[in-house]
Amino acid sequence: MLDIRTLLIIDDCAADRKIYRRYLLKDPHQSYEILEADCAEEGLALCRKVRCDVILLDFCLPDMSGLELFDQMQQEIFKTSVPVIMLTGRGDEEVAVQVMKRGALDYLVKQHLTQDVLQLAVRNAIKQSCLQAQLQKTQERQRLIATTALRIRQSLNLEQILNTAVAEVQELLKCDRVMVYQFAPDTDGKIVASSVESFRTVALCDRVGAGKEAGEQKKERGKLITHSLPCTLPPAPLPLLPNSKSPIPYIYELGLCNCVSLKEQFNTKANLVVPINLSNNGNPTPKLWGLLIAHQNSGERQWQTDDAEMLNEVSVQLAIAIQQAELLAQTQAALAKEKQLNVFKSQIIATVSHEYRTPLTSILAAASTLVKHSQQLDESKQERFLGIIEQKARYMSKLVDNMLLVNQFELEKPKFKPIPLDLLQFFSDLIEQERETAGDRHELIFQITGNHQGFWGDRGLLQQIFINLMSNAIKYSPNGGTVEFHLIGKESEVIFYIKDRGIGIPVTDQENLFQSFSRGSNVDTIPGTGLGLAIAKGCVELHGGNIALWSEVGKGTQVTVSLPKICPIPQLSPLST
Repeated sequence: MLDIRTLLIIDDCAADRKIYRRYLLKDPHQSYEILEADCAEEGLALCRKVRCDVILLDFCLPDMSGLELFDQMQQEIFKTSVPVIMLTGRGDEEVAVQVMKRGALDYLVKQHLTQDVLQLAVRNAIKQSCLQAQLQKTQERQRLIATTALRIRQSLNLEQILNTAVAEVQELLKCDRVMVYQFAPDTDGKIVASSVESFRTVALCDRVGAGKEAGEQKKERGKLITHSLPCTLPPAPLPLLPNSKSPIPYIYELGLCNCVSLKEQFNTKANLVVPINLSNNGNPTPKLWGLLIAHQNSGERQWQTDDAEMLNEVSVQLAIAIQQAELLAQTQAALAKEKQLNVFKSQIIATVSHEYRTPLTSILAAASTLVKHSQQLDESKQERFLGIIEQKARYMSKLVDNMLLVNQFELEKPKFKPIPLDLLQFFSDLIEQERETAGDRHELIFQITGNHQGFWGDRGLLQQIFINLMSNAIKYSPNGGTVEFHLIGKESEVIFYIKDRGIGIPVTDQENLFQSFSRGSNVDTIPGTGLGLAIAKGCVELHGGNIALWSEVGKGTQVTVSLPKICPIPQLSPLST
């Protein structure tokens, strides 16, 4: 079926208008709706009311010349160029030049006018006008896309980039809503930006299943399959479909098995969707990062090829901006990590040099005394000096062990090997070891309640938790007293806490105590590295558990640990900093 074009004849001769009408209605290649006016005033009135595709304008009119009317129409009415063919009874070349200079598309002499000549002239005028309009539209689209790309890439902040993109695309397409949907490695993903604040966060599509079905669907990626739904995922670039007024009949398979649900889930009448593909380290197959989605809620909308191409071009610019933002974020994270490690190394050096000096001085003094005066020392004094050497050497060995363990956490390389443990026997043995080294001033109390069976944990890490918490409780109770260890067994977890009645910790210091090298401001001359709680926290987190602290200055401290009985293997993470 031929498109119907609206044509206006402005001529004061009724006979001529009748001839032009007859010629045009016989055109086998084009259909027309023909309007007529016999003077300039009537022609202007019709131009103001009706959008014409072509105008046949007589050069000589009763109320003004054709050139004057043409100039007035250009100034008052035509926002975009409408092809005008000037008609005259004289074959005057000078008139023809004036007409063409003013912007008329063609000039015909009435005496030489035939049916074929008029039909061809009008068809050529329509064709040329369409090409010119398409060129202007393409130029405007490129200008808008360039402006959009510039605004998108003015920032290296990913959130700002995405929010700018959806706002700009909504303005470009004049649609109701634009969203960016980001895929996640193990889940459907989520909407990360929307041009409209009030929207429902829902799963976009069903993910590909496992096994054979997933493998078969993966093979379908990148294929174009014919589909008639308004939910479209066109590949980039789409073939140009001139004068297309129907929906683009393609869905681009992305390993999603229910793209149709997009329309249903967002309750929208038409969706246009393009992939956001990032370059993949030289791999010819790009990495699918997410989707750029345009929605139309108010009324049906037939997406055109131009819309899809525009969205594709924006998605390419968006992908570049996303990649730059991610690269910057990775670089900043690496620099922050490097800075953190440098600070950590400096703290290790400072701590080791400080904490090693005192015990090393004691060891050297005791060893020197034994070497020089062993003959004058009785057996009890020799044993006392040897005891000093052993005690200080153990302290230094423990310090080295703590440094190595903290270093493992900082480098994200801790080893976690859970095994079945008898907690009652495990903690009983550790309590007895502590009683031997704690001395007479501290009384260790061990209380047990509940069911402790079925616990899995890492023996070494669990021992680190106990030793660091218990040694802190003893060390920061310099006047002695009671230190309690409570073990509580529940159905799916075990809880234990260590409570002392020592110096306590100021409230202002408690927030940072689980960070490496952090100590209370009231420790005075009590030796320590500030690593005990940091190590305990890291070991607890590897078990998938939690650690909490309560303390009051002058009244003591209680540290509570809860661990799942059958602990999951969590993501390995460094100590909190």
